[in-house]
Amino acid sequence: DMAQRHGEMQWVTKIYSALDENRFLLYAQPIVPIKSQSKQHYELLLRMKDPSSEIIAPGNFLPAAERYDIIQQLDLWVIEHSFKLLSQSTDFLESINFVSINLSGKSLSSKNLLETIIATLETTSISADKICFEITETAAIANFNNALNFINVLKGRGFRFALDDFGTGLSSFEYLKKMPVDFLKIDGIFIKEITENPIDYELVKSINGIGHVMGMKTIAEFVENDEILSKLAGLEVDYAQGYGMGMPVPLEPLI
Repeated sequence: DMAQRHGEMQWVTKIYSALDENRFLLYAQPIVPIKSQSKQHYELLLRMKDPSSEIIAPGNFLPAAERYDIIQQLDLWVIEHSFKLLSQSTDFLESINFVSINLSGKSLSSKNLLETIIATLETTSISADKICFEITETAAIANFNNALNFINVLKGRGFRFALDDFGTGLSSFEYLKKMPVDFLKIDGIFIKEITENPIDYELVKSINGIGHVMGMKTIAEFVENDEILSKLAGLEVDYAQGYGMGMPVPLEPLI
């Protein structure tokens, strides 16, 4: 445990250094429609570049950012930089449905971040419906009242919302009835073995059906091959995301 804490403290120093030197990057991974003719959209993903220009995956530094309360600064960086890049790329925005931006659980309680999002929108040429904020199910449940207020305020401005990693919480369906989100992302843990495990298949079928009854579009994560994609198409899941659909790529060259 001490070794883990020591490792996290080293990442805290690296995160602050990367923020000071602007060594964070935005990547984008496609989320593609399975059957409909609607446009695809992208999830924006954070990467760190170390001083030698090696790209570092978020799994290395985000746990430390969460534990030591730096995560809101990273959320703020992502919002400001993604809005700036997208506002300069109107052709790209018109060619896609929207982009998804992840928000941490702690950001859902931040009045400052809420005000920053609204102010940033007002100073750019981006239409709010081109932005979808993703929040995890566990974060939404842990901060339920704050999350509800956060979602309602920004939906009133035209933003969209997706509930990420759905299916991992113990009270999923109970809270889902009260959560006014537009998209339901089915946790990849159920998708990976959907072709072999009948329990996973029925769980995905159930989540997809509930989502549709509530007027939400569904997105399957961890779609890695055509066999999985075929199963999802049979269940009428709306969108697929995963290495089988497209790898994350740097955002700037993409747009």
